[in-house]
Amino acid sequence: MDLVMTRAAAPGGLRGVLGATGGMTLVGTLAAISATIGRYPVFSGQALRYALAAAILLPLAARQRSRAAGPLGVRDLFLLLALTATGLAGFNYCLVEAARHADPATVATVVGGAPVVMAFAGPLVAGHRPSLRVLLGALLVAGGAGLANGVGGGSAEGFAYAAGALAGELLFSLLALPLLPKLGPVRLSAYCTALAVPMLAALAVIAGESPRVPTAGEGAAIVYAGVVITVVAFLLWYDALGRLGPDRASLFAGVIPISAAVTTMVLGLGVPSGATLAGCLLVAAGVTYGTTLGGGQDYRKKDDDA
Repeated sequence: MDLVMTRAAAPGGLRGVLGATGGMTLVGTLAAISATIGRYPVFSGQALRYALAAAILLPLAARQRSRAAGPLGVRDLFLLLALTATGLAGFNYCLVEAARHADPATVATVVGGAPVVMAFAGPLVAGHRPSLRVLLGALLVAGGAGLANGVGGGSAEGFAYAAGALAGELLFSLLALPLLPKLGPVRLSAYCTALAVPMLAALAVIAGESPRVPTAGEGAAIVYAGVVITVVAFLLWYDALGRLGPDRASLFAGVIPISAAVTTMVLGLGVPSGATLAGCLLVAAGVTYGTTLGGGQDYRKKDDDA
């Protein structure tokens, strides 16, 4: 990935590239970490994760209130609720249901198509023309992610839920675009994590879960997910999203299978296959190509620093 960072001369600068890489690297560790809490009620665990994140982010957001660009309007509140319902609660729900009806490889490959869709949709939402260079990079990233994850099977219902998870992944970024100029990464992350808690708690009730006190290992994993994967990764991602734009930033979703493979190996849970390593190289090529000279638009405000 060094080539990505040394040649990233497209709009957004090195800080956006580093932020997107760091954020998606942290998200990639979730797959291996989740294996340690596989027996804990899913939605209850997610509610605890976001409650912890909100407890950290809300005080930070309160300090920035004086710099807010006016109070939140009805449209802002609607976007926040929609982002949380689809990009957080909905994404988690679809991911859980997809795993019940399809192989993990199938789910990962479907969700891994996010960069290709975002290469088209992201610029259009922001009022720009899609970039051919970014699109080609996205195709390489999606192909690499599919190669790294492998080919699985599943029912039509499983594919439908996987598509729902893909939609949630896209909306997590697209719905954030009009909110970032007013809220910034800290306040946006704080508000959406706080709103996710009651939504996920409701899903836990609907699913008939029986919350319990986590074991020491489960508790450590939930704390890691709440602090590192949610607080740190969300802040890095939303900052990068504002700097790179949704199309170029989404290329870094390809970092997730690389991070997942490395984390799995470090934790002693498995050794990456040759196909996984080849897929990771293809992802790196796609990210490098799509984020270097000539790719993407400048989504930052003119007074934003580099």
